[in-house]
Amino acid sequence: MGDFSQSMFTGSPFWYRRVAEISLLIDAVILALFGVTFLGGGANDPAMQISAVAAGAAGLNAIIAAVAIFYRNDEHLNIWAIIAFGLLVATTALLILTTGGIASPYVALWILVATFAGLFGLPGLLVLGLLANGYIAWQFMAPQPGLTNDRLLMFALASDLPLVVSYIIWHSKSQHEAKKSEKVSQLTKELSEVSNKAEIVINAIADGVLALDSKGTIQLINPAAQNLLGWGKNEAINLDYALVMKLTSKQDQPINNGQNPIEQVRVIKQTVVNNELTLTSKTGKKMVTSLVVSPMLDEAHNIAGSIVVFRDITAETKAQREQAEFVSTASHEMRTPVAAIEGYLGLALNPQTAQIDQKARLYLQKAQEAVQHLGRLFQDLLTVTRADDNRLKQHPKTTNIVAYVESIAESLEPKAKEKGLKLLFAAHGKDTVDGQKKLSPVYYASVDRDHLREVVANLIENAIKYTKQGEIIADVTGDDKHVIISVKDNGIGIPKEDIPHLFQKFYRVDSSDTREIGGTGLGLYICRKLVESMRGSITLESALGKGSTFYVALPRLSGAQVRQLQDSEAIEALQERASGATTASAPAPMPPQPAPTAVKLQHIDFAPLAGSAQPTPITAALQPQTSLAAPASPQQPRPQTTAPRREPTITELQAQWHAAHSQPAREPATPRPIAHTPQAQPRGAISIPTRQTAPVITNKA
Repeated sequence: MGDFSQSMFTGSPFWYRRVAEISLLIDAVILALFGVTFLGGGANDPAMQISAVAAGAAGLNAIIAAVAIFYRNDEHLNIWAIIAFGLLVATTALLILTTGGIASPYVALWILVATFAGLFGLPGLLVLGLLANGYIAWQFMAPQPGLTNDRLLMFALASDLPLVVSYIIWHSKSQHEAKKSEKVSQLTKELSEVSNKAEIVINAIADGVLALDSKGTIQLINPAAQNLLGWGKNEAINLDYALVMKLTSKQDQPINNGQNPIEQVRVIKQTVVNNELTLTSKTGKKMVTSLVVSPMLDEAHNIAGSIVVFRDITAETKAQREQAEFVSTASHEMRTPVAAIEGYLGLALNPQTAQIDQKARLYLQKAQEAVQHLGRLFQDLLTVTRADDNRLKQHPKTTNIVAYVESIAESLEPKAKEKGLKLLFAAHGKDTVDGQKKLSPVYYASVDRDHLREVVANLIENAIKYTKQGEIIADVTGDDKHVIISVKDNGIGIPKEDIPHLFQKFYRVDSSDTREIGGTGLGLYICRKLVESMRGSITLESALGKGSTFYVALPRLSGAQVRQLQDSEAIEALQERASGATTASAPAPMPPQPAPTAVKLQHIDFAPLAGSAQPTPITAALQPQTSLAAPASPQQPRPQTTAPRREPTITELQAQWHAAHSQPAREPATPRPIAHTPQAQPRGAISIPTRQTAPVITNKA
C-alpha cells in the first residue's frame, strides 16, 4: 500500500500535514456550527441547520486528521492524509446535500476542499470531478423546483474551476517536489556513502582523533583515541575534552590556557602543533604526546569546532634523547684525538720544527684540511645536540648590525675572489647627483655576536659555494621593529619542492650540482636554531637556476633601548674590571720568616758538571737562586706581581747545560761558600729541587 501510494501521490510530508490540519479546521467549524444550531436553540434559516449525520462524519474525520498531524512516521503519513482528505470530501458533500444542494450556503467549503485535490495527483482530481459533475448532471436531468440554468451554471463553475486551479498549482508543485526529492535522495545517498567512507578512514587511522564543537565538547572519538585515553565511545561522547584529555607539562605540572594548544586554536584560529606536553590516560598512564589541533571555521570565520589529532611519542622522545646523548658524547670524545692529529700535522708542516720535502708537505696539507673539516663536523654535531636540548648559551650585546655584517663580509671577500666572484655590501651610502654621499642606515639589535657571525658567515659561504659566476650581495635593511639581513646570489637556486624542507636537520637538495659540492645538511639547520635563539626568523626566496636570497629578521632596538643597554653594559664592564683589579692586587698571605742566616753550599753531585772550573750558565743561574733571605719586614709583605713559575727539574737543567757546552768533563772544583745578605729574591729566581743527591744545606748560627 505504501509503495502504491508513493507511486500515485507525489506530495511531501509537509503538505500532507497541512491537508490534515485543514481537514481538522473544517471539521471543527462544522462541529461548532452544529453545536450552535441545535444545542443553542436552532437556527432561523433551515438551510443553515447541520444534520447529526454530517456532524458525526465531521467528528470522525477530526479524529483521523489529528492522528495524521501527530503521526511521526513519514513513510506512511500519506495514507493517513488520504483517509483524512477522503472523509473531508464526504463530510462536505453530505453537508451540501443536507442543506439545500446547489443552493446550500456551504458550497464555499467545497471550493476550499477542491483546491487541495491536486495534491493527491490525478486520482484526487478525477474523484472530485466525477462527484461534482455527476451531481450537476443528476440535478440537470431531474431538476428541483426553483432550480434555474443560471444557478446550475454557477454551481458547475464553483465545482470545476477549483479543480482546474488545483491541477495547475499542484502539478507544477509536484514536479518541483519530485525533482527536489530526487536530488535530496541522491544527495542523501552520497552523504551516506561519504559518511561511511569517512568513518572507515577515521577508524583506520592509527593516531587518536577527536572532533570537538565550539564549546569543547567531544562529538567524535575514533578507536585509536579510545585506546590511548582509556575511554569508551559512549563514555566520551558529549563530555568536555578536559575531562578526557588531561594535559600537563613534561615536568607533570598543570598548564594554563596559553600553553594549551586546544585553547590556543580558539584564539588564533590557526593550526597549532605541540610536542612538549604529557597526556594522562584514564588508567593513570602518562605519555609524551604529539598534538596537532586544527580549527573548523564557519562562514563568518568564527570557531565552529576543532579537530584534535594526537599520538604517543614517549618511545620516540626517549630514542631521540639517547641518540642526541650518544652523538654529543661521541663528538666530544672524538674531538680530542682529532685536535691532537691536527696539532701534530701543524708541527710537521712548521719549517722550524720539521724538515720535509715538497711532496710530503702537499700530502700533509691535504691531511690537515681533512682533519680540520672533521673537526668542524664534530663541532656542528655538538651545536646541533645543544640546540635540540635547548642548551645554547646566549651572551647578547648591543650591536650595530650594519658595521658587524660589513666586517663579516670583508673577512670572506678573499674567499669569494679565489672563486672569481664579487662579494658586495649594499648597505653603504651611495653618491648622489651633486657628489654628496647619503648616510648609511644604522640598525641596532641585542644579539649574541658569535652566533650572528656564524649565521651570516654560513649564508655567505653557502652563496660562494653554490654560485659558479657572478656576484653575491649582502645587505642590511629594516623597519621600526625589525632588522633584516639579506644574502643574495645568482647561483644554481633551489627547487620549489625542496624549500619547505631546507632548514631541516641533515636535509640536502639532491641534484647533479649539489652532489659535486660537499656538505652535511647541518648548516642551515644550525642557522635556524641560532636565529630562533636570538628571537628572530630566517626565510628564503629562490628559483631554480636564478639564485637565492636568504633573509634573517631580528628584533630592532629603539634609540632609548640602545642607550639603556649600552649604559648597562658599560656598568657591567666597569664592575668586572674593578673586581679583576682587586683580585690581582690583593697581596698573597706569607708566613712570618725567621731572621736571615748565612747559608753554605757544601756539595753538588752533578756528574755532567765535573771538572768545570769556570762558572757555567747553570752555576750562574744558581747563584742568585740560593738567596733564601726573607723580606725586610714580615709585617709588610711585598705584593706578588707575577705568577709563580714552575721549578725546573734536574733533567731539564742537565739538558740546558748540554746544549751550551760540549767540552770534556774536568775534576770538580771545590765550591766556595756563599754569604747572603738580606735582600729580596730576584724576579724569576728558580729554587733548586731537593732529592737524595741534591746539595746539602746547613745553617750557621
